[in-house]
Amino acid sequence: MSTIRNLSRRTFVKSIGLASGGLILACNTSIFSDKEKEEIKNLTEFNPNLFVQLNSDGSLILVASRSEMGNGVRTSLPSVIADEMEADWKMVKIQQAVGDKKYGDQNTDGSRSIRYLYETMRQMGATVKAMLITAAAQTWNVPESECVAENHFIVHTSGKKIGFGDLVEKAKTLEVPTEVALKSPKDFKYIGKHLRSVDAENYVNGSAVFGLDKRLPNMKFVAIERCPVTFGTVKSFDKTEALKVAGVEAVIEIPRITKPFGALGGVAVIASNTWAAFKGKEALKIAWDFGDNKSYNSSEFMDSMTKNVHKQGKVAKDIGSISKAFKNADKIIESTYQLPHLAHTPMEVPNAVAWVQGETCEVWAPTQAPQRSREEVASYLNTSTDNVTINVTLLGGGFGRKSKPDYIVEAAIISKEVNAPVQVVWTREDDVKHDYFHTVSAQYMKASLDKNGNVTGWLHRFALPSITSTFQPGVDYAAGWEISSASNVPFDIKNMKIEVGQAPAHVRIGWLRSVINIPHGYSINVFADELAAAANKDPLEFRLNLIGEDRIEETEDPIKYNTARLKNVLKIAAKNAEWGKELPEGHAYGLAVHYSFYSYVASVVEVSVINNKVKVHNVYTAIDCGTVVNKDTVKAQMEGSAVFGMSLAYYGKITAKEGAIEQSNFNDFKMIRIHEAPNVHVEIVESTERPTGVGEPGVPVIAPAIINAIYKATGKRYYNLPLSDYGLV
Repeated sequence: MSTIRNLSRRTFVKSIGLASGGLILACNTSIFSDKEKEEIKNLTEFNPNLFVQLNSDGSLILVASRSEMGNGVRTSLPSVIADEMEADWKMVKIQQAVGDKKYGDQNTDGSRSIRYLYETMRQMGATVKAMLITAAAQTWNVPESECVAENHFIVHTSGKKIGFGDLVEKAKTLEVPTEVALKSPKDFKYIGKHLRSVDAENYVNGSAVFGLDKRLPNMKFVAIERCPVTFGTVKSFDKTEALKVAGVEAVIEIPRITKPFGALGGVAVIASNTWAAFKGKEALKIAWDFGDNKSYNSSEFMDSMTKNVHKQGKVAKDIGSISKAFKNADKIIESTYQLPHLAHTPMEVPNAVAWVQGETCEVWAPTQAPQRSREEVASYLNTSTDNVTINVTLLGGGFGRKSKPDYIVEAAIISKEVNAPVQVVWTREDDVKHDYFHTVSAQYMKASLDKNGNVTGWLHRFALPSITSTFQPGVDYAAGWEISSASNVPFDIKNMKIEVGQAPAHVRIGWLRSVINIPHGYSINVFADELAAAANKDPLEFRLNLIGEDRIEETEDPIKYNTARLKNVLKIAAKNAEWGKELPEGHAYGLAVHYSFYSYVASVVEVSVINNKVKVHNVYTAIDCGTVVNKDTVKAQMEGSAVFGMSLAYYGKITAKEGAIEQSNFNDFKMIRIHEAPNVHVEIVESTERPTGVGEPGVPVIAPAIINAIYKATGKRYYNLPLSDYGLV
């Protein structure tokens, strides 16, 4: 076992409270609802903390406080508890937590779930195990040191053993210990292994409940027509034809809620079924006040941003002297990159069921942010958060879109108005046209090389509408954290300058899977490859030299950046791809490496360009994310990241004309189809370092690796995305 940790109750609560407040350890209340408790009324329950309920029949209920959207979190986090408990995984059932600060930070975004809660879950499991050992020792009247936990039993050195369930009566009378011993990693039975999703069977047999599956008695179905121009409002509307649609029961106007995640407002059609609501919406006649944003044209805005990055901006970082480096250079390389807005388009569109009854409201929704949803609904209803319950369903994808609860607020607004439970369902067109879009960006890169092909100076200037604009209208410069992935570039360059240009927001800006690392990871990796070509050096060796000597970077983050780990994943990916081997005619390799969400990821991509058409054949990815909880999840996330990143590179583009989004569905905002999908090979670096992010850091390397491979195959370098603009896909 690892060193015993002496934890006072106050320290323990503080350590697991995180940013959202403390957790209550001494929890004698069942995690089941009254109905569920009735089903197990003959069982005795042991509730040593908020995340664990052990029943006298040996069944073990573990709470999942984060949202499941294909990220495996309902399996991985509870498995950490089970491992430390020495529980039998076959005896485990998962209970999804409602939105409540007592569970700590529940926002499932930023690739933080394991990083934030790994140690917490270990402590939870170790605490329960310690209490069960004490209970067994007292039952047998033997020293605790002679007892160990093994696969749902406490075993004595004599060989006798007693099941966890048989210890419930004794254990529930004990005090929560102040000293817990954590396992040595060599003794892990679930952590770091391959563990099948707890939801896999339900996914396959169709019994899994997603937001769209939720039904309540007498529930109404709602579709909303929103202004095509962001922030526009209703001037007037005619509901006559909509009311003629069979199943349509009412048509009402809903207000725009100006809070960050309130609601866009519009005209809502309430019906007895979803199809009727959709058809009724189509029949509406609405006169809109488009507002000032009608003048927004994305092509003109891109031109404006690009001009801004070709002149001096706000200085975010300045070391050495790039002016001297450029003056003394043997070669100067300059490039400009333009990346468009992107939409999330998860397979399950935004939807929510809400039932407002007086000052109370209960919600069932696929949400990444149940606590924020609870606060927004309570604010609209002008009631206490104690009166609002957010039930988290399974999410059919999220990618950051479902961390914004505007669709949940819409359901609460309408339920209150019609005095009935309602389900608001967005169409795919609603989803594409009214998203919180990933930011558009323009970037200018300039570097100097000496006569030996070494980089002596580096200038990175960029402009993009900030996510901060969603919370603080009028913000027109990137926030500090949006600058960090450019200013913390891991290259050993003595003269470096990072500047930020102006870019006001004209649509709602949100975080999308990998966020700011998408544009910065793209420009940095494509530019580095261009520098390698200018230096007439192999891209792999050039990149390793650019990263430089092994060192620990001193940053403001608690987790320090380690260049040796970055170079290691690059070497592994290259080795697995057999970098340098002869490929078929028209085929080539490209590579990219990036550090984000505290993880190190590199990908080598094999593409072919035949008859001016690009095909990705293989992706070789290596990831170092510290201690791995579930290898199946990490592998799946890297595979998904490859396809996600390919979709962005091939097709990802959202444009606006006269303030309205031009794309509407998968016909003009395409995804990678099965015939386009590559073989994805993943190697996970074995590590005992603290766990880091997995869901997002595999995305930024894919697009630049593809671009670099295309250059190798054709001699043509593409600076702007998507590739569909060039007819390459």
